[in-house]
Amino acid sequence: MEILVCAKRVPDTSENEIALNDEGNDIERDDLVYSVNEPDNYAVEEALEIVERTGGTVTVVTVGGADDEEILRREMAMGAKEAALLSDDAFHGTDGRGIASILAAFVKKRHYELILTGAQADDGAAQVGGMLAAMLDYPFASLVTSIEVLDGGKLKISREIEGGNKEFYEIDLPCVLSIQTGINEPRYVGMRGIRQVASVPIPTLGAAELGTNGSSSAAGAKVKRLDYFLPPLGKGAEMLAGSQEEIIGKLIDLLKAKGGLK
Repeated sequence: MEILVCAKRVPDTSENEIALNDEGNDIERDDLVYSVNEPDNYAVEEALEIVERTGGTVTVVTVGGADDEEILRREMAMGAKEAALLSDDAFHGTDGRGIASILAAFVKKRHYELILTGAQADDGAAQVGGMLAAMLDYPFASLVTSIEVLDGGKLKISREIEGGNKEFYEIDLPCVLSIQTGINEPRYVGMRGIRQVASVPIPTLGAAELGTNGSSSAAGAKVKRLDYFLPPLGKGAEMLAGSQEEIIGKLIDLLKAKGGLK
């Protein structure tokens, strides 16, 4: 099975202290540590496990700049056989629909039976997978928690729904699936694996090669971020001092004051 996984390079929140820029319309990105979007890692692992069972090839693609090539090499070290960087100055500032149109143009030049995305990326919109499927006229399912390959060009999948419940579907290939975090345990990537793919050529395709139109540019964006803001700080925690009995008494008084006890 030929599988394409869409990935994104995002700020690593475990390694950065996130702050707003002076204009208040974005985070301060200078000197940030970046890594692959965590939900996308689960999608890559799921693709690798499917190929290990059925045969085929995993390709990883991202839309971005030259720096974004690092996550492609990481996913190749993880086991993906091929990668592609979709990069053009015209793509800068585009929205989710624009990203989906860039990916759709790439898919149309190749043949993939299964396209996987993570459940969401750093903006939390969780929209590119669904829009990509619509542009390709492929069936789509979100929050997928298991994938079983069936005969006859079909998959049996489960998806997570409200209350921790699951529902099961049979879906035709080719299709697009967004993978829920926790579907598997992504394998470890060591420095040796990264060094082995350090010199592997990764093709870069721009607007001309992909044949994209103005909808994939900032001018064609239908959604534009106007502002970022930080929520006001709360009063913080109150530490209760005293003996165990005194602390219990103070806690009961606080709960009564807050309406938690009567």
